[in-house]
Amino acid sequence: MIEVQHLTKRYGRFTAVEDVSFRVERGEILGFLGPNGAGKTTTMRILTGYMPATEGKAIVAGFDVFDQPIEAKRRTGYLPETPPLYPDMTVTEYLTFVAKIKGVASSERKQRITTVMERVRVTDMAGRMCSKLSKGYKQRVGLAQALIHNPDVLILDEPTAGLDPKQIIETRELVKELAGDHTIILSTHILPEVSQTCQRVVIINKGRVVAVDTPDNLTARLRGSETMYLQVDAAGADPSAALSVVPGVTRVAESDRRDGVVAFEVDSETGRDVRRDLARAVVSSGWGLLEMRPMRMSLEDIFLSLTTEESPTAAPEDAPTAALEEPVHD
Repeated sequence: MIEVQHLTKRYGRFTAVEDVSFRVERGEILGFLGPNGAGKTTTMRILTGYMPATEGKAIVAGFDVFDQPIEAKRRTGYLPETPPLYPDMTVTEYLTFVAKIKGVASSERKQRITTVMERVRVTDMAGRMCSKLSKGYKQRVGLAQALIHNPDVLILDEPTAGLDPKQIIETRELVKELAGDHTIILSTHILPEVSQTCQRVVIINKGRVVAVDTPDNLTARLRGSETMYLQVDAAGADPSAALSVVPGVTRVAESDRRDGVVAFEVDSETGRDVRRDLARAVVSSGWGLLEMRPMRMSLEDIFLSLTTEESPTAAPEDAPTAALEEPVHD
């Protein structure tokens, strides 16, 4: 549904996005994750036709964003970080205006506005001026304008920025409800946003893609091994030797010891399931196996591992003003 090939955006000597490539399948929610200034917003703006790329190709719903921009835009709904509301219009007036400029047929316009307001839960604000809405409602109305023409693709740039915890949860649930009917790219620097909402993640750092995969697969790739957490009631004994000789085990590290109960982190060869053998080693030694569970890298661990290897590179002093502005808003 979305295909990005070797996308690059330069401002003079400053490169905001460099050689970015990824795909998004139909009905999928893809998290576009990166620290502030990584190039997320720049990529979103290129995909929506807001600005041209210096190099590369982007295809949205089968149409080239650069060669067939009108057709691509007809199939794209865009929610920028700051919703593009007109403060002197009511919610209904604003959505009517957006429906007209997005080509919704006059015979379908009223029903479409009603349906979208119900879906994003802003019906109770239909007659209120946009300037009088709370941050959360402004975000919902912004999402309504992105949905008004029922696009194949939704591109959401920081959709929960500035919301309170309750509004964040509501927005995440709404985005998940939209999946399947729409293909979604969700740009964010907030880690829980991706882990709780997205099926796959693209991690971008300093304008370059550093990883594309599911959170689970990224965990396995970065660990390079499987790790189990074991808690053993060893009655004062040291079970590490018995655990170390289990076939497939590569490392046994004690992580805690208290009142005869010892906790271990046990690494094993990738793809090898050692749970039965570990349990057998504990029980046959006369100890109690209190807990055994796989340990996973958190998305935060993955993110830090992929984005903090090098210190950020400053933009050149003679970079044009636009070169410095784009990453700042990312």
